[in-house]
Amino acid sequence: MRDVLAAWRPVIDEEIERLLPRETGADYATSFFGPPTYDYDATAIQHALSDPVWALLDRGGKRWRAVVCCLLIEGFGADPHEYLPYACIPEILHNGTIIVDDVEDGATMRRGESALHHEFGTDVALNAGNAMYFFPLKIVSRDPADLAPDTRLAIYEMLMHELNRTHLGQGMDIHWHNQQAIEISEQQYLEMCACKTGCLGRIVARLATILTDQPEEVEHHAARYAELMSIAFQIGDDILDVETATEAGGAFGKGIGNDVREGKKTLMAIHAAREADPERAARLEELLWADENSTEEIAEVITIFEETDSVAYARECALDIATEARDHLAELDLADEPAENLADFTRFVVERDV
Repeated sequence: MRDVLAAWRPVIDEEIERLLPRETGADYATSFFGPPTYDYDATAIQHALSDPVWALLDRGGKRWRAVVCCLLIEGFGADPHEYLPYACIPEILHNGTIIVDDVEDGATMRRGESALHHEFGTDVALNAGNAMYFFPLKIVSRDPADLAPDTRLAIYEMLMHELNRTHLGQGMDIHWHNQQAIEISEQQYLEMCACKTGCLGRIVARLATILTDQPEEVEHHAARYAELMSIAFQIGDDILDVETATEAGGAFGKGIGNDVREGKKTLMAIHAAREADPERAARLEELLWADENSTEEIAEVITIFEETDSVAYARECALDIATEARDHLAELDLADEPAENLADFTRFVVERDV
């Protein structure tokens, strides 16, 4: 799967740059946003939108959401290159959510560098992140693939439904890490993942099925595949944050023990709080609730996870969810090579080490 991602990434990046140029001026603003009522400030647009967006995009990212969309389109027998602007929609949305989430979570680093709100200011970061939520709607309205009106309407309605659910998931996550007690159930945690991370996965799959005019049952199985794979990805991401917490830079350069510092109620934390004796469970809650954590305290949280076998438990859950994703994938009549790559991706999201 790494080779597939590596092959597709330059293609996706080139298309994103065509849609969101690094250098914007009055002509671009007019072509994309319409003629000004009075006069656009091209310098302001450059510094407040293009610069922060590309500062994040240039730091990396696997672009897997766009790639999975392309693989599904190919699997359904269409040429994904004809739909590249649409395949970039979930990738643009994802990076917008990163910017906003980092502000909400008080994150310090992202992809090895300062989080955008530290580099550009909270006001600029939030505006740029929010712009990336709305930008995909403009892609649909410009209609680069000359879609039928009912197809464009279906995409609009799908995006509105799924994007609303992403905010539902983020709201649950914020509420939980603003509470000291770990009182949520595993099912509630999985629902949060299904909304916050899974809905972007569903957008990936539903775009591919709508663009290729698939029946409702096919859309259901494709969306469920992508949703489950995304949940497994989120759990795998949480595991990586723990496993790399003692390494310089932490997982993906997000900072050492980032989830612990933010007080995240991950699946590992939920399991550990349930399985640990009351004194250790209370200590875990205390550490996750603290405003600041030392390296020693982060190590103590990880020790509690190890005492309760919570990392192994979370990995087993992720593997089970990935298996369920492949079951839904098997219900789709896809071309062999894309189907194999899509199945491999469900393993990659759990077993990756970067």
